[in-house]
Amino acid sequence: MQGMTELTDIKYDASAIQVIEGLEHVRQRPGMYIGTTGSKGLHHLVWEIVDNAIDEAMNGFADKIVVTLNSNGSVTVFDNGRGIPVDIHPTEKIPAVRLIFEVLGAGGKFNNSYYKTSGGLHGVGAAVVNALSEWLNVRVYRDHKIYEIEYRNSKLVQDLKVIGQTTIKSGTEITFLPDKNIFETTEFKYETIRNRLRELAFLNKGVSISLLRAADGTKEKFKYNGGISQFVEFINEGKETIGKVVYISGQKNGVDVELAFQYTTGYTENIYSFVNNINTSEGGKHDEGFRAALTRALNEFIKEQNSERQRGKKEISLQGTDTTEGLTAVLSVRMSNVQFEGQTKKRLGNPEVKGIVYNIVYEGLKEYLNKNKRGAKAILDKVISSYEEREASKAAREIARQKNRLSKTSLISVEKLAGCSSRDPKERELFIVEGDSAGGSAKQGRDRRTQAILPLRGKPMNVEKKSIKDVLNNQELVSIIKAIDGGVGSDFDINNIKYHKIIIATDADVDGSHIRLILLTFFYRYMRPLIENGHVYIAQPPLYKVYNKDRYEYAYNDEDLKRAKKKIGKNYLIQRYKGLGEMNPEQLYETTMNLKTRSLIKVTIEDAALADSMLSIIMGNKVDSRKTYLEKYL
Repeated sequence: MQGMTELTDIKYDASAIQVIEGLEHVRQRPGMYIGTTGSKGLHHLVWEIVDNAIDEAMNGFADKIVVTLNSNGSVTVFDNGRGIPVDIHPTEKIPAVRLIFEVLGAGGKFNNSYYKTSGGLHGVGAAVVNALSEWLNVRVYRDHKIYEIEYRNSKLVQDLKVIGQTTIKSGTEITFLPDKNIFETTEFKYETIRNRLRELAFLNKGVSISLLRAADGTKEKFKYNGGISQFVEFINEGKETIGKVVYISGQKNGVDVELAFQYTTGYTENIYSFVNNINTSEGGKHDEGFRAALTRALNEFIKEQNSERQRGKKEISLQGTDTTEGLTAVLSVRMSNVQFEGQTKKRLGNPEVKGIVYNIVYEGLKEYLNKNKRGAKAILDKVISSYEEREASKAAREIARQKNRLSKTSLISVEKLAGCSSRDPKERELFIVEGDSAGGSAKQGRDRRTQAILPLRGKPMNVEKKSIKDVLNNQELVSIIKAIDGGVGSDFDINNIKYHKIIIATDADVDGSHIRLILLTFFYRYMRPLIENGHVYIAQPPLYKVYNKDRYEYAYNDEDLKRAKKKIGKNYLIQRYKGLGEMNPEQLYETTMNLKTRSLIKVTIEDAALADSMLSIIMGNKVDSRKTYLEKYL
């Protein structure tokens, strides 16, 4: 890795491990350390160990990582880095590897002499994984020897000892089994782990990261010598692109900056920023520096061009939204002493990084534009087109910003929305239902105090390749914008929304699934904070009602149907629901709207870049990409 070679001369041994505090109460209060004991918290254990392996790679000491999902439910993570120090710590008088797995805050990442950059939790992660595991085994490969240490319920059951010789130069292998008494589920999702490992491979150019599933022998290997440039190509797979991927990199004051970007014919921006491999989904100083440099460089280059390029000598002054419309970009920064705003690590706060990123991107982009005439022309055509579109649609954008005017000038009648009496957005729910029939039942069966109903009269427009002007000319989408009342696109403000639950309730057929996907695409492209903050849900109405004269059961799938038949017993009848409109108000309330009996799926974004790529493939115009995807996964 560039910029990391100076660390190789520093001895990495027990003296590098600093102890901050002891391990306390992790098993009693796991939420304090991993957020949740659900599936997300379970996978967080894997991320902590993988992050430590990535830190070795990121600092130039490893180029191979292997993650294995074992048949017994445990996970093994191997890296060919330096191997955790096994010698005796100078003050704690026990092997350094024990400190890392027994003490919160024991690690080699506080002192920049041993790790220039790090994305891990500075020693907290390894100890927390140990604390929340039924058992944990560590093998260290150093000095042609294999060292091993074992824990059960975070208690040491086998102290460090040599168990054999090895030809492996160095490395660390950690295997752990999550404690089923702590986690709601201990079943790891192969796809979730695969997606994160693939992302890490993109961000760490040339590092080989493999994933194995022992149960069926599935094996995948991720290695991208093109790094984040290939990441951009992956995200844009289903999109119509403009020009080639532009790559810019540089280093200043110990901060390494990498940027790859490519324009598309679409209208939404897709900018992903990372700091030491951590996804800063809320941006921060590095993101601000990039955006400012992009706008300035393009504005200056336009001014330098002939009057022909300036569309009849009319002065063009691009705004930030002009330069990011249809842009896919990956920005990766590596640095020491990272300061995140808040505990979520979603926004970078180091003020000095803004200027560093700004200078590197500005100089790099100006150099690219001057040396690549064809690429420069493609970029200018795109951003100037965005500028002209914005100028021509100021009235439409003004409608989007002034939501009160939207309700007055819209073609949609305000009477279409059946509102609720509560004024508290936290308890208000908006049901978006398919058709007037379902809308009628929902209006009659709802809780009028907290539940509002918005029926759709036909399929909304697919917004995948539509501008804000197109969106505001679509009656169904305008009705949704007006009802949620938080704005749209770049003007959307999550603090202004009138409902904290937006519930998509469509029929369980092909048309219903299509409408649901169209709505999810709309929310993702033009109201993404709704999804990011957990405000979008999908209703799960039953497909069947199994009943006799004495009792009834609802079934949500064919497997559930078997259970319901068995529970009702003999002489049962089955009602198959083709849509919500077939239910009477009482049935609709009981199955879909009653807080105590209904079933909802919260829509989340585990991997925004992957979600963006999949939406483009499924909802975009590239038939071949969609066909390939459907053949592979369906």
